[in-house]
Amino acid sequence: QLQVVESGGGLVQPGGSLRLSCAASGFTLDYRRIGWFRQAPGKEREGVSCISTSGGSTNYGDSVKGRFTISRDNAKNTVYLQMNSLKPEDTGVYYCAAGPSPVFGLCWLSGSDYNYWGRGTQVTVSS
Repeated sequence: QLQVVESGGGLVQPGGSLRLSCAASGFTLDYRRIGWFRQAPGKEREGVSCISTSGGSTNYGDSVKGRFTISRDNAKNTVYLQMNSLKPEDTGVYYCAAGPSPVFGLCWLSGSDYNYWGRGTQVTVSS
């Protein structure tokens, strides 16, 4: 069974940090673009960040630039999202998504570029 599984969410105070992980089961993340998306209650899904197959190219949503960092460890079949200086507006369910393989080049924050989606992990930023 092909699955993408997110972990690392939780409750954190404003200004705090969390690191989300995205792992794959049943397939490899190699040669796939990986994206992080989030959805807050009552809002549309928003692209947060993505990383190219080599890790050499990344992309970030305007609201998280300078605070979030995406990285990948292909040896561990895992992609990470380091989130610093968290704000209450970062609250939401965070989803990891993997694109088709093999795909090279830049990544984009468009949901249609990804075909394997996890069930999400809740991130709550509150005092």
